Amino acid sequence: MKPLNTPLAGLPREVRDTLFLLTVIGWVVLMQAAHIPPWCLGLTGALLGWRAYLTVRLRPLPGLWTRVALLALAVGATYATHRTILGRDAGVTLIVVLLALKTLELRARRDAFVVFFLSFFTLLTHFFYSQSLLTAVGILLALWGLLTALVNAHMPVGHPPLWSAARLAGGMALLGAPIMLVLFMLFPRMAPLWGIPSDGMTGRSGLSPTMSVGSIASLALDDSIVMRLSFDGRPPPQRTLYFRGPVLSRFDGRTWQPAVDGLLPGRGMRAPVTTQGSPVRYQVTLEPSNRPWLLLLDTATETPTGPSLGPQDLVRTPDLQWLLRRPVTDLLRYDAQSFVDFQYGPQQAVLGLQEHVDLPPGFNPRTLALAQSLRQNTPSATPQQLVEQALERLRTGGYTYTLEPGLYGEHTADEFWFDRKAGFCEHIASSFVVLMRALDIPARIVTGYQGGEVNSVDGFWTVRQSDAHAWAEVWLAGRGWVRVDPTSSVAPGRTGTLQRLRPEPGLLGAAMLTVSPDMAARLRALWEAANNSWNQWVLNYTQSRQFDLLRRLGLQATDWTDLLHAMVAVVVGAAALGALWTLWERHHTDPWLRQLERARARLRREGVTVPFNSTPRQLAQLLPTHLTPEDRAERHRWLMEMEAQRYRAASASGQRTSGSKL
Repeated sequence: MKPLNTPLAGLPREVRDTLFLLTVIGWVVLMQAAHIPPWCLGLTGALLGWRAYLTVRLRPLPGLWTRVALLALAVGATYATHRTILGRDAGVTLIVVLLALKTLELRARRDAFVVFFLSFFTLLTHFFYSQSLLTAVGILLALWGLLTALVNAHMPVGHPPLWSAARLAGGMALLGAPIMLVLFMLFPRMAPLWGIPSDGMTGRSGLSPTMSVGSIASLALDDSIVMRLSFDGRPPPQRTLYFRGPVLSRFDGRTWQPAVDGLLPGRGMRAPVTTQGSPVRYQVTLEPSNRPWLLLLDTATETPTGPSLGPQDLVRTPDLQWLLRRPVTDLLRYDAQSFVDFQYGPQQAVLGLQEHVDLPPGFNPRTLALAQSLRQNTPSATPQQLVEQALERLRTGGYTYTLEPGLYGEHTADEFWFDRKAGFCEHIASSFVVLMRALDIPARIVTGYQGGEVNSVDGFWTVRQSDAHAWAEVWLAGRGWVRVDPTSSVAPGRTGTLQRLRPEPGLLGAAMLTVSPDMAARLRALWEAANNSWNQWVLNYTQSRQFDLLRRLGLQATDWTDLLHAMVAVVVGAAALGALWTLWERHHTDPWLRQLERARARLRREGVTVPFNSTPRQLAQLLPTHLTPEDRAERHRWLMEMEAQRYRAASASGQRTSGSKL
């Protein structure tokens, strides 16, 4: 019995190999921790730990009825959790538990091979949930570990070091990499065979279709990426980068909601959009959001285009918001053009504007009194002048822009204008729109994202959840709807130089920033540039890009059969070249001599002086003394068998010849 603290290299071969395999399986399961129930993670960890304990202590494995009871428990818990044992989530849960249970009957090489290939299958299930670069790196590490264990299992004798098996596994994977690259580039993308069905609850939502005062401030704490942009030519100024999201017109005193007809095409106050200047053309890579809206630079008049977008998939609302007919649950790439200088909306008062001056009764009495005072003090002021007076109040009234304004009560606008005088963008925008409506000026709130930053590595613009923003639109006669960002009056740096409010960093983040803020920013830019390259060249490698590749190679591809023919031709051609190379190498190089030279090189690496023309029998006499008796005997036997393979046939032939002469 070995103590638990015995070094891995000093353990018996079977114990060492089993512990290594259990470690790799643990990594495979740990990568699924966010997608399996807590009981599944705990049960799997307990089973793997139990199997490791039995291995180290050389105890017998559990019997059949124990394993059957554990299996029944796993199936029952899966059904209780998912209400089914079919489907993606339930299936992954069962596969993970079955993998751990299979290790409890790991006795022979045959059982080991079953565990290997069940582990490979479990590894593939990670792509059900994520295809990110980080997931790919984790899967490559797990794949290398499983290949190492598989190669090691095909070394049935001796005590070969794991690093030797790992080198061989890595070399084999690199040799297969060109074929994998060809399969990736040419395998037809045919739905539903290509791609993984998305789960409607896997996307990050970010913005909401409604806005409660204080809700957007929570997004400022989230630095996750919403989308990446690449501009054709020079990008517009940062202060004009407003990406339009939900437009909110109804207010119940606390929460803003879209207009009743705001999402219905063909209704509402439609009016032509008047644009000036040249359009801004750009490409967007939108992260999954589980929301139907398409984020575009304000304002886009032409329908965006993309590999998975058609005109029938998109709707533009009367509020100039673009919507998909399905939620965005996968990475989405599209091309668009927008005009940052535009006018839209009715030029003269129409009946539909009335809902944009409605306020709920009984709320914000002091704001209503403020509006009445402004009207009385400047009875001849135009709506434009009243807007300027409100903005001037924000600039000079001691108002501050903060992530922590405190908890607002029932009268949110009153508290902002008169008590707290502090808030995030939604506090400021909501209070401003309430004041505008109290002045009988039609106004509403637009939510979305404002600004972004340029990645210094790849030049792409990155928009994050922390760039979430709320601004106002007011209706002015002769101009239509006009964007007014009251936050700019309180904090000009928010939209001008893109100064963001940041939460206090944690202990590790503070230490890194103290050591080198530039290094932290550089590392972040490098990682995000690598992620973006992965998104652009791997996740967004669509069928149209396959066809473009073949055309650049001089082949005319019109459908998936052309891709299939090209793939088969390349694979068959590569296999034929490999076969020819093997035949040539065997014809010009003696495999026995090549193997003998490898044995000499191994001894030299172990510090033994080996003559260049030494025979297998001489090598057997030069074996190092630091080897264990088992390893020394095994290598001696192997070298003698190698000598016998070379000379046995000649010796037997010579004896027959002598006998015939007698």
